[in-house]
Amino acid sequence: MAKKKKETSKKTKKKAAKRPVGKAATGKKAWKPTAVSTKTDFVTQLKESIESEVSIKVANDLFDKHSAILGISIKKNGRFIVTGFGTFNVKKRKARKGRNPQTGKTMMIKASKTVSFKPAPKYKATLQLLCSK
Repeated sequence: MAKKKKETSKKTKKKAAKRPVGKAATGKKAWKPTAVSTKTDFVTQLKESIESEVSIKVANDLFDKHSAILGISIKKNGRFIVTGFGTFNVKKRKARKGRNPQTGKTMMIKASKTVSFKPAPKYKATLQLLCSK
């Protein structure tokens, strides 16, 4: 027995041809990024930006894994570069004198390492334009 090929109807072909580029086949509006300030908002934006149906749980897991990979990469390599966005670097802080705010007593703060971020020149220019308005 020969296998029959599935043929798409003429109506399906016409609908696919008429659909504007960038619009989802499900009839949803094209995704547009907006500003967020919390992880929850970021995960919601991430979920909406993915064209296939993804749950909040999967988007949250994706964000957590992204953060873990970023952290491990910075720890192992000392830096992580995102082209067009910027560079995350390990920065060493020297030991220094500090003051306990409750007692006012002077104390020594140990040397430590932290992560610094240096924006890429194009991204920095974009930020300066947005902030000057």
